[in-house]
Order: sequence, then C-alpha cells, then structure tokens
Amino acid sequence: MTAIIFDFGDVLINLNRRQTQLAFEKLGLQNYEIIIASANDAFEKGTIDELTFLETFQKHIPNASLSDIKAAWNTILGDFPTYRLDFLKKLSQNYDLYLLSNTDAIHIAYFESQTPATFVKEFYQCFKKIYFSFDLKMRKPDLEIYQHVLQDNGLNPKKTLFIDDKKANTDAAAQLGISVWNLQVGQEDVVSLFEKKLQ
Repeated sequence: MTAIIFDFGDVLINLNRRQTQLAFEKLGLQNYEIIIASANDAFEKGTIDELTFLETFQKHIPNASLSDIKAAWNTILGDFPTYRLDFLKKLSQNYDLYLLSNTDAIHIAYFESQTPATFVKEFYQCFKKIYFSFDLKMRKPDLEIYQHVLQDNGLNPKKTLFIDDKKANTDAAAQLGISVWNLQVGQEDVVSLFEKKLQ
C-alpha cells in the first residue's frame, strides 16, 4: 500500500449519534430519523444551504430557534483522541494520506472552532488532500466520489486502502479495486491498522 484514504466520523473523531437524536427530541422533534433522512444527504452534497437545512427541522419544531437546532445538530461530534492524531502523524511519514468525509459545513465549522487550533492544523497537515462531500457536491457511496479521489491524485486502486465504518461505503470502493477496511465502531480502532491491514 502506498496511499490510505480515511473516513472522518467514527474512524478518527468519535460520534454521538444517540445524543443528537435525544437533543432533538428535547426540542420536541418527533420522527427524527425520517426527517434527517430527507435533508441530510442533500446538505452533505451541498445542494441545499445551511439555512434551508436548519429550517427543515424548524418546520416540525417552530418553537425552537435556528441556533437551538444548530446546537442540537452539533452534539453528534464527540472527542478526537490525541493518540489517533499521533498515529496519523507517524503514518504520514511513510504513506500518502487522504481524508474523505460525508459531512456538512456546520459540522466542519464547529469542529474547527471547538478544537484547539494547533490540533486542527496538525491534523489537516497529515493529509495530502482533504475531501469533504459538501465541497465536492458528491457523497459516499456514489462511485464518482471515489473515482474523483483516485484520478485527482493519480492513485493506483490496488495500492490504495480505504477505511470507513459504513459497509455500503467500503463495498462501493471495493468495486473499483480499492482495498478496504470496514471498521467496526466500538470493537476496532483505526490505530490497529498495522496489525490488521498493512502486514
């Protein structure tokens, strides 16, 4: 392997999915899963803006302010263990690293504002290139997003490893000949990469 493509959420930064649902329920939102399914894909693809996304929720909880909704949305972002950053730093000395995340402008802005600036800088510097779905107007598991990363960097799929916690995403990458690790959240940690995938 010469290149490794990392997912962000639940691979590097921990996510609190249940906490987010509870935060919205506290605001009075019912059917969270149904509502999020209709808006999240579009927001992650950058086809709707922040206001439109937040108003999708506000239609169902009119007594909640946009700032309340935004705060609830950001509760999904958990801690980013320092040992994972240290791991990336060491790994970047021997491999070309890339970040490929289905995410949105709200979450990235929150991560960058709530995380120490030096940590964010060191994290981003580990990667040859960073790809966020809302910038690309594409999202995993659509094949085009993997093809874009491969072509943009002249990567050989057979020498590239993709790590993601969602099986649909790793299955899609595997269709293009990319080696994959479907990381099992809570059972595996990305820092065990050498034992598992790069022997």
